[in-house]
Amino acid sequence: MACRHPEWLRKKITLNAPLLQTKRILAECGVGTVCESGLCPNLNDCFSKGRVTFMILGDLCSRKCRFCSVKKGFARGVDEEEPVRIAEAASRLKIRHAVVTSVTRDDLDDGGAGQFVKTIEALRKRCLDITVEALVPDFKGEVGPVRDVALSPLDLFGHNIETVSRLFPSLRGSASYDRSIRVLDMAKKTRPSLVTKSGIMLGLGEDCSEVSDTMRHLRNAGCDMLTIGQYLRPAEGNVPVSRFIRPEEYQEYKRIAYDMGFLSVASGPFVRSSYLAEESYLTLKEGIYERSDIAATG
Repeated sequence: MACRHPEWLRKKITLNAPLLQTKRILAECGVGTVCESGLCPNLNDCFSKGRVTFMILGDLCSRKCRFCSVKKGFARGVDEEEPVRIAEAASRLKIRHAVVTSVTRDDLDDGGAGQFVKTIEALRKRCLDITVEALVPDFKGEVGPVRDVALSPLDLFGHNIETVSRLFPSLRGSASYDRSIRVLDMAKKTRPSLVTKSGIMLGLGEDCSEVSDTMRHLRNAGCDMLTIGQYLRPAEGNVPVSRFIRPEEYQEYKRIAYDMGFLSVASGPFVRSSYLAEESYLTLKEGIYERSDIAATG
C-alpha cells in the first residue's frame, strides 16, 4: 500500500501561461529536461519561472538505480547538435543560471564528458552573462573525463552522492559510494577555485549517524554546497519510501552541515539538487553564509 504523504509534502499543481510557454520552447528546441524525465515535484514551480534542468545525451540511462524514474537502456551515439539547441533554449527562456545534467552513458569512452564540455561552451557563447552548473554522473571514476569537465568554462561542478554508503549496493547497482566521493575530490583538486556540490535524499532507510557520516565524507572531499531533500517514490516500479522526514529534522541536518564547514546548505522536504540553484549559488558567491531558509520547504 502506498504511503499517504503528510501535510508538509502536499503541493497544489496548477497550469499557467508561463509554464506552458516553457514547455513550448523546450519542444521547439528539441531538448530534454530531467524535470520531466525524473518526475520532479517542483516542475510546476520551476517551469512557471522559466527554469529548467537540461538533460543531455538522450533519455536512456545505462544504470538501474531503484529510486530513479528515468528510462533504462542503452542509447546510440551522441547528438552533435544538442549543445547548440540547449543554448538556444536557454537564450529564449532568458536563463541566467543554467543547470546541465545527463543520463549515465557507460557505453561512451568518456562517459559523455565531451558533450558536457561542448554544451557548457555553447551556453557561454550564446548567453554571455550566464553562469553554468554541471550535474555529472561518476564517469566510472576515470580521471580524464572529470578533469575535462572541471577545466571547462564552468562555474559549479555537481555530483550527487544520493544516499548513504550502506544503501548503495541495494539502491544504486553498479555505482560506488567511494567512487562518487572521489569524483568530487578529483574535481576540487583539479581546479581548487571551482565550486563543488552534492546532494542526498532522505527516507530511503538511512539513519541519522549515516547521514552525518556522509556529509563529513563529502566535506572532506572539498564539497562546498549541499542539498538535502525527501525521497518521493516517482512510480510503482521504484523503491518505496521508508520514512517521511519531519521539517525540523531538515533544519537540524542543515545546522550540522554548516558546523562541518559547508558554505551553502539547502535542506527541506522539496529540496532537490537543482531547485533554486541560482539563489543558492549567488548566496555562496556573495559570501552570505548565514543559515538562511532558502528552499527550506519548497
